[in-house]
Amino acid sequence: MELAKYKACICEGAAENAVMDILLDHKLLIFSREEMIEEEVIRCREGKKFEERYLRKGFMDKISVIRILDSRREKFKISKVYAHKIDVINVITAPEIEMLIIFNEDKYKEFKKSGKKPSTYCKEDLKMAGVKSYDFVKNYFSDPTILVASIKKYHEISKVQKDEYTLLDLLR
Repeated sequence: MELAKYKACICEGAAENAVMDILLDHKLLIFSREEMIEEEVIRCREGKKFEERYLRKGFMDKISVIRILDSRREKFKISKVYAHKIDVINVITAPEIEMLIIFNEDKYKEFKKSGKKPSTYCKEDLKMAGVKSYDFVKNYFSDPTILVASIKKYHEISKVQKDEYTLLDLLR
């Protein structure tokens, strides 16, 4: 994966945001906060809003837009004028980022049998009410080695498609 000088890391939810902050704070990624626009994770899913907020500021260099999302269908649309300014890297966490917790709890088999969404399984079966909140995820993975181990386990069972990445690809 080749990254431009400037990076924009976009997360769709609080849990993804917490995961990326942990990885950034412990310098476990192939890029650093200092290389990121505004030095923090951006919570802006729409291409048009991103374009208005960041691309019109006249960045001379190309920007790698690293999107952390669980949906493969969500497109990142920006106008043709700016299309050459960015390269979009989709980091897929399908079905949901909560899979990291399920792997860490060693509950993958039970989860598969349940037929539930990962977040629902975490809330109902693992009794983790705040599983989607930033603070819960940040505290849960306060030891980054546990997070990295979960990312590796998750990658092993992920069905990675062409032109797609997983969190493992972002690790140093």
